[in-house]
Amino acid sequence: MEQTQQVMDEEVVGGPSIPDEVPVVRLLNGVIYPGMLAPLTVTNPLDAELIDEALNGDRMIGLVAQKDPEQERPGPEGLYDVGLVAIIQKMIQLPSGDRRLLVRGLTRMRIKQWTQEQPYLRAVVEEIEEPDEFPDEVEIRSKALLDLLRRLVEMAPHLPEEVYVQALNIEHPGAVADMVASLLNLEVADRQAVLETIDVDQRLRLVMRLITREIEQYELTQRMQQDARDELTQAQREYFLRQQLKAIKEELGEGEEERPDLVELREKVAEAKMTDEAREAAERELERLENMNPAAAEYNVARTYVEWLTEVPWVEGSETTIDIAQAQKVLDEDHYDLEDVKERIIEYLAVRKLREEVKGPILCFVGPPGVGKTSLGQSIARATGRKFHRISLGGVRDEAEIRGHRRTYVGALPGRIIQGLKRVGVNNPVFMLDEIDKLGTGPGFQGDPSSAMLEVLDPEQNDTFSDHYLEVPYDLSNVMFICTANVLETIPAPLLDRMEIIRLPGYTQKEKLHIAKRYLVPRQREEHGLTAEQFAISDTALEEIIDGYTREAGVRNLERQIGALARKIARKVVEGEENPPNVSMRNLENLLGPRLYYSEVAQRTGQPGVVSGLAWTQSGGDILFIEATKIPGKNNLLLTGQLGDVMKESAQAAMSWVRAHAEELGIDPNFYENTDVHLHVPAGAVPKDGPSAGVAMVTAIASLLSGRVVKPNVGMTGEITLRGKVLPIGGVKEKVLAAKAAGLDTIIIPARNQAQVEEISKEHTEGLTFIYANEIEDVLKAALEPA
Repeated sequence: MEQTQQVMDEEVVGGPSIPDEVPVVRLLNGVIYPGMLAPLTVTNPLDAELIDEALNGDRMIGLVAQKDPEQERPGPEGLYDVGLVAIIQKMIQLPSGDRRLLVRGLTRMRIKQWTQEQPYLRAVVEEIEEPDEFPDEVEIRSKALLDLLRRLVEMAPHLPEEVYVQALNIEHPGAVADMVASLLNLEVADRQAVLETIDVDQRLRLVMRLITREIEQYELTQRMQQDARDELTQAQREYFLRQQLKAIKEELGEGEEERPDLVELREKVAEAKMTDEAREAAERELERLENMNPAAAEYNVARTYVEWLTEVPWVEGSETTIDIAQAQKVLDEDHYDLEDVKERIIEYLAVRKLREEVKGPILCFVGPPGVGKTSLGQSIARATGRKFHRISLGGVRDEAEIRGHRRTYVGALPGRIIQGLKRVGVNNPVFMLDEIDKLGTGPGFQGDPSSAMLEVLDPEQNDTFSDHYLEVPYDLSNVMFICTANVLETIPAPLLDRMEIIRLPGYTQKEKLHIAKRYLVPRQREEHGLTAEQFAISDTALEEIIDGYTREAGVRNLERQIGALARKIARKVVEGEENPPNVSMRNLENLLGPRLYYSEVAQRTGQPGVVSGLAWTQSGGDILFIEATKIPGKNNLLLTGQLGDVMKESAQAAMSWVRAHAEELGIDPNFYENTDVHLHVPAGAVPKDGPSAGVAMVTAIASLLSGRVVKPNVGMTGEITLRGKVLPIGGVKEKVLAAKAAGLDTIIIPARNQAQVEEISKEHTEGLTFIYANEIEDVLKAALEPA
């Protein structure tokens, strides 16, 4: 017999007398309490016969719950001993033959003896009476139960407020407990326990425990809903249901198989060679993944993080065999000259052979474009048996490019340092940081990348490098960092302090000829699919290309010109000319066009007021002509040629010194009263600055006003003071190479730069005469022709 919802009818204080014997109806899935109205549906024909008998008599029946709801029509042993006597209020017979009843519970009863089992149950019963008077404690507990009911009604959407009002109108504490129990979502065993608890005080205590448990369940659900309400998506709701399902399965003893992707990821973590901290972070993240819905957005973030931890080379390194002779051979094969760099690398390998645990050096190659800084890093990797990786720092403005993004950001990744190490797969590569002088500096809303590089390039700190994405210390001390730069002025001082500076000056014409013959021509021949018979360039043609078609410190443009020749020869071969003529002075101009550069020293000099100065640029050394002329005026100094502030101040100082020493120079002391001097530095479209043109400006003004011509093929450089001192300058080697390439044979240089000149190889200074000046008088004496 099925029971549906119960409703309180009235408090039962007195009622019809209870017969000694009643027919008994089995309740499948519920318990009815005294005073409750409950609909019942009778489907079994035998039970229908029982109902008909009751309706013909006093309309009273016994209602007893089954111990096992799944058992079909159990005997007396399958029923509880305590039940309820109810009266049939109404009966409707359905067309199917089923009966639908409305019964009202009258009183608790205990079965004393079963008198009939077939065709339906009958039993002798004993009414269980309840007291009408109670101590104050029971009344207080009844009110407390009503307060709990009010809280439950506020939280439970299926309970209308009317049930609380109805409960307030019940005076009997036992009836209050019965009604509240009927409203709770209880198992049959709990409902039966309430029915069997005769003592009213004990019954109130039991129902209070049951309602408190249900209130706590509602509060927990509400808290979870409140926490998730703002961000609750379909995937998260699914996760919530999965968690509930998982808990149910655990209660039932049914384990859940681990997902295949997590099994694979766990195997990767187990096989990966990690540090203890990295392994702890990976396992912690795996535990989160196990309790996470795969459809959740955060699942992929966590999974990607674990994959990064397994793929970064924590301890794997290249197996290097240190052979000093072989390393020297490799370096010589790949690069001509550059002895300082090669010597430093061989020294590092020698120390490494004596002591394995040595931190990688942090070198910075500084030099003009095209001198082989980047390719030198590749040769070092080959010579040391390491893998090579290069990143360009030019234009990097975001600190996250170095340190990585925090995982809170969408699409977060580690920085380029960790990405590069993952790409090469070892923790001890040669790592080239190209164009570090063009790295963004200064704090901004994206951070300061140059400050982030401090930790990377500090041997005392980089063994615990912290990437924002990994959040686990990484040891960079085994990495051999090589930085490249064109200038040092733009590199912050703290960053510069952490690097060992190795300068790569420009090449002489002789060195360029060797490099072209040994490296550039064979490489272009191979890249264009030509043979040695088809493409060859004579030495005189190469010298003409170096001198007349390129003007650079390196060899990049030289290789472009050789490539242009190779393309023209390749075309001839394709057009059917099997053995085209070699490139020589006879056909060079036909292939490359007219000569692009000429030596202007002889054309520019030879008249008063013109001086050949030596300058340093990012592309290496250069010749800077200083021209001076005088015009009628009143003591004005005109400066043109897009000069910077420092260079303008040098011109003012030069003019003041000449005026102060006019008589010594054979110049009219009052020349400035009706004369203006115009100082011009040609190549007006190119900005110029720096103090090293001071001696050239003094010489130009003195030559102009004294009428003495500057000696031919003389170049000069140096800073001046108002007292006539010549101060040292930088870029000595680059300026010397530029002077030699321009055809100058005498160089005037500050005496305090003599040590730098002596460091230059004799091959570079061959044919040059150096005059070391302490005073401006030394410069003028060496530079000007006699009066």
